[in-house]
Amino acid sequence: MFVIIGLFAFLFIIGIIIYNSLIGKRNQVTNAFSAIDVMLKKRFDLIPNLVEVVKQYTNYEQSTLTKIVELRAKATSGNLTDDEKASLDTQLSSAVKGLMVTVENYPDLKANTNFLNLQTTWTESEEQIAAARRTYNSAVTDYNNAIMMFPGNMFAGMLGYTKIEVLATPEEERKNISAKELFNN
Repeated sequence: MFVIIGLFAFLFIIGIIIYNSLIGKRNQVTNAFSAIDVMLKKRFDLIPNLVEVVKQYTNYEQSTLTKIVELRAKATSGNLTDDEKASLDTQLSSAVKGLMVTVENYPDLKANTNFLNLQTTWTESEEQIAAARRTYNSAVTDYNNAIMMFPGNMFAGMLGYTKIEVLATPEEERKNISAKELFNN
């Protein structure tokens, strides 16, 4: 009788440990994605300043500035899914890279202290976003491993936990970048 009670108590304790572990891993994923959101918000706050400084020095392609401002507005509008946020992030990164390349054609702008400060802050922000993405992907991988491996998979199935996709780089951004081509455009 004591052996059976002991066995049930042991299994119950193991179940609690596995359950708490799954909850902790799911919360780490949520927290890591929130960190990306914080970094993206910082980036979106920098964009109007960057655009204003560039506008002061150039009469340059209005379509690029308009696209950046529209993407920023869409991203800060709220009510976006995680996938939509990731897609907007990719589009915005691409548009701003084009802006930075175009800036190379304006020596006065490159020497402007405000622009240099913004560019430094922007670079730091991009590095922080990249670090947050790596942290998120690590948390997602840990979570996915926990819900797919025995015995966690038994509890995950009962709790309705499903696999989460890691953030992936679009194929377009995986290509090698030719500085020569960028400057010739």
